[in-house]
Amino acid sequence: MVSEFLGQLSLNIGDAARTRDRLSKPKARLDEQTIIDILTKRTYSQRRDIAFSYERRAKKDMISALKAELSGSLETVILGLMKSTAQYDASLIRGSIKGAGTDEETLIEVLCSRSNNELVEIKKVYKELFKKDLEKDVAGDTSGNFAKLLLALVQTKRAEPSSMVDYEKIDEDARALYEAGVKIKGTDVPTWISIMSERSVPHLQKVFQRYKSYSPYDMQESIMKEVKGDLQRSFLVLVQCFENKQLYFANRLNEAMKSKGAKEKMVTRIIVSRCEVDLKKICSEYKTNLGESLQKTIMEHTKGDYQKVLLGLCGPEE
Repeated sequence: MVSEFLGQLSLNIGDAARTRDRLSKPKARLDEQTIIDILTKRTYSQRRDIAFSYERRAKKDMISALKAELSGSLETVILGLMKSTAQYDASLIRGSIKGAGTDEETLIEVLCSRSNNELVEIKKVYKELFKKDLEKDVAGDTSGNFAKLLLALVQTKRAEPSSMVDYEKIDEDARALYEAGVKIKGTDVPTWISIMSERSVPHLQKVFQRYKSYSPYDMQESIMKEVKGDLQRSFLVLVQCFENKQLYFANRLNEAMKSKGAKEKMVTRIIVSRCEVDLKKICSEYKTNLGESLQKTIMEHTKGDYQKVLLGLCGPEE
């Protein structure tokens, strides 16, 4: 174990030395490819070790050096990689609600796609980073049923998956969703919020199947008919993620890159936030469902160092 630790440490110091050498070059000759190669092929934990080693050897902070030497889209991705997944997600949320206006798209994507355990960690890290309470910030920046849904998710009351399948409860919840929406005039939104924020994901997957025996529409179609605006978008992200989270992200990436005026911010956000969670599975779902690889789409719709860093994170086609 000691030799393994020392071997890893020496590897990290080697990485740090190479990173220091690249960062100390004149700007015109900065070797971005080496920075990309080193940082995209390491875990966050390894990148953090490299940063510590760099600071000891170069006597300066590596993140500050990266900020000084990089720019544009490459800088955004690389600086994102120097945060843990929870730190990055917390920063996305803070950025979406800080200042004038709210970036609802980012807020919905993060809060409605993360697991209960991820949200618990995000809340903790948010408090550490910004000295603020995530619940209070979300409540202060949203309103109505949209706010109630997001707050219910942030309260992390979702049940853990159980090995026991409760068919009676599945039927009860499916019927309750139908009776709170399609069956009546108007929508009993609190019932929808309660069920979708408190039940386990495997349970909800079965509920949505059972729902189709009550309603002429599936759950996503019902959401489209019953609610509008940010509340509709939030419920749709939840249901899509309950059904197949990796396919949801694959579709978002496809839409972002192929839409008129490619949404670079969305592409960066998804790839950086998922690179240590499920990016390989997202690549697999992308190829299976969209007819070409994510890597090929990146090659066609991005360019330069931004393209290289995205491909570095996705890895080779499988």
